[in-house]
Amino acid sequence: MAKPVLLIVDDIFVNRILLSEIANEIGCTYKLASNGKEAIQLLQTQHFDLVLMDIEMPVMNGLETTKHIRLMKDAKLAKTPIVALTAHNPNDFFDEFNSAGFDELLTKPYLISKIQQVVERFVK
Repeated sequence: MAKPVLLIVDDIFVNRILLSEIANEIGCTYKLASNGKEAIQLLQTQHFDLVLMDIEMPVMNGLETTKHIRLMKDAKLAKTPIVALTAHNPNDFFDEFNSAGFDELLTKPYLISKIQQVVERFVK
């Protein structure tokens, strides 16, 4: 079975490095994007099994990016699983995350077990 391919989207370099180390640890390959615009460009050129999407980013934030992906004409691309990553209290923002089209919400800090569980849930 091929390794799952993740798209890691976060504007903070240290967070991208941490998530890439976790991806390596759990047996995934990955690509990195520092904002939503870069993420959309990558999604249009290659397949990803799962997107790990930070919420607060410059250029295009995670909510805008996820809404854009969900409206794409390519139905398979529009249904790519997207997991919101945030430091916010999920109870404060759940409705907004839900209406944007996220499949899951994970709060920081990043734990290997949390990331592994979400990959196992969405990548079959």
